[in-house]
Amino acid sequence: MSASALFSALTLRGLVLRNRVVLSPMCQYSAVEGLANDWHLAHLGKFATGGMGLVFTEATAVERDGRITHGDLGLWSDAHIEPLARAVRFVKANGAAAGIQIAHAGRKASMQRPWHGNGPLDDTDRARGEDTWNVIAPSAVPLDTGWLVPHAMSLADIARVKAAFVATAKRALDAGFDVAEVHGAHGYLLHEFLSPISNLRTDAYGGSFDNRIRLALEITEAVRAVWPDDRPLFFRVSAVDGVDGGWTLDESVSLARRLKSLGVDVVDCSSGGIAGSATAARIKRFPGFQVPYAAQIRHDVGVPTMAVGLIMEPRMAEDILQRREADLIAIGREALHDPHWALHAEAALGIDNGFATWPPQYGWWLDKRQQALGRTPMA
Repeated sequence: MSASALFSALTLRGLVLRNRVVLSPMCQYSAVEGLANDWHLAHLGKFATGGMGLVFTEATAVERDGRITHGDLGLWSDAHIEPLARAVRFVKANGAAAGIQIAHAGRKASMQRPWHGNGPLDDTDRARGEDTWNVIAPSAVPLDTGWLVPHAMSLADIARVKAAFVATAKRALDAGFDVAEVHGAHGYLLHEFLSPISNLRTDAYGGSFDNRIRLALEITEAVRAVWPDDRPLFFRVSAVDGVDGGWTLDESVSLARRLKSLGVDVVDCSSGGIAGSATAARIKRFPGFQVPYAAQIRHDVGVPTMAVGLIMEPRMAEDILQRREADLIAIGREALHDPHWALHAEAALGIDNGFATWPPQYGWWLDKRQQALGRTPMA
């Protein structure tokens, strides 16, 4: 085959990614008071040894009250730096770049871990010692019936959250991360400001499009100011709400233009989440269903994009890049099913390098087996 786009290097500012395969942020709900532990080391590390070019943490809370659940990662204090740095060092030592997604859950904070119900915290959770905490949002509009009514943020609250994003970005730099991503999707705080479904404010942060995007832009600009010039900054957007009267793709395109002007290097294009679970929306799901969002933003704005969402097969990922619909491919649940997805994709796309790109601890064994069986490496 011609040279693979999926396995070509990509330079973003001063960072060179070995390929275009990215581990999408996926919450593990396994931290204690926001602290990373052995699970996070093993979880993130295996995708670096599995050949990915960029490995993202899950959504990492900028405030203690900004967690989705009691098990979320956080980086709201200096005590959180070294546990994350441990995983970062392993990821980078195995050839991948390390990315962190910084986030605030907004009105989706203080909820159950998915395997405990994925709803509002209840008496069963309290019996485990997991009680509710104060929840904030642009407006005092709960996610749904039975959910906590959030406190409508004051200007002082907005200033505090902006400062928390900046402080978290600085700690992420101390932890050694190569890439930072501002989470503005999936119904969490910044998305809540963007969407007219959840933002009913009448001040400078609500109402018009320019007002609703104000906080996202202010936080992005402030994070970019402290994030080094040689390190890329991503922004994740829910390109559409997928509900009547919600955020639209045209608005995402307009937002992306502003983000690009502020120094955002990649727009990470997801969808949904403003009402219900993380990506809930009335959008038909099929392999690659969100790729058109990445393609339109890339085409209309001229900013690199990352495609995500049921991209399961190597050939599909390769074709997306060959058609210039995106610049990076984020693999999520398929990577959980196959942590060596990137290495297997090389073979599936006909890239014959033996086991040279596998960790040597694995590659020499596998090569020896192939020789014993009398097969070529691709057999």
